[in-house]
Amino acid sequence: MKKRLLKFFVAIVLIQAIAISCATVPITGRKQLNLYPESDMVAMSLTQYNKFIENNKLSDNNSQSAMVKRVGEKISKAVEEYFGDHGMKKRLEHFKWEFNLVEDDTPNAWCMPGGKVVIYTGILPITKDETGLAVVMGHEIAHAVARHGNERMSQQMTVQLGGAALSVAIDEKPEKTQNIFMAAYGIGSQIGYMLPYSRTHESEADKLGLIFMAMAGYNPEESVDFWRRMSDQGGQKPPEFLSTHPSDETRINDLKEFMPEAMKYYRKN
Repeated sequence: MKKRLLKFFVAIVLIQAIAISCATVPITGRKQLNLYPESDMVAMSLTQYNKFIENNKLSDNNSQSAMVKRVGEKISKAVEEYFGDHGMKKRLEHFKWEFNLVEDDTPNAWCMPGGKVVIYTGILPITKDETGLAVVMGHEIAHAVARHGNERMSQQMTVQLGGAALSVAIDEKPEKTQNIFMAAYGIGSQIGYMLPYSRTHESEADKLGLIFMAMAGYNPEESVDFWRRMSDQGGQKPPEFLSTHPSDETRINDLKEFMPEAMKYYRKN
């Protein structure tokens, strides 16, 4: 009898936790399960971000580094304006933007909770110019503001660690928790595995990203050429960026379908 009551109360607590943890994704309105407060995710991201910057070489190419910061500042301002206009400014309350270019031949990029963005030099030959970089930056920032990483980490923590509180998991299983976090945000190839974004996440990031780059003054129509170039990089072994960001004709068709909406936000410089 006691065991049944215990199971009943545990079930009630879990149901309440899930209900409280449900969030809504901008644009699509999709409900998502984020078990961890964004403030906790940002705190953890700062620790991991600082470690990453300490252990990786920042690019000494002043021109490219300046371009990354310039594009990042334009996109971040567009993000703040978009969320302000839609009554969701609070969603960015923990964001303190930072943009860095890291010396790494891997075609990759990511954005942590709180707005810490890293671009790898290996993706610049594919982006080609500022607009191509804006596609990448908008897409990665979209994943962060849509809290896809929190959602993926919530799923993995539930499967691997039983949905333990983040602070408890860090204390009891720090390495495993760190690996789940790093994989959830696509950070570093040393982890040995990546958590692939779902088609739903990719679609949401594509749509939000197009709007952000358009508001920042970059033509969203050029995103199609970028993703085609990314597809051409695949070969026998897709680069890390493609392993978590599937690029195919379905994506390109979806981009074209959403383009008229994105173009409404386009502000030519």
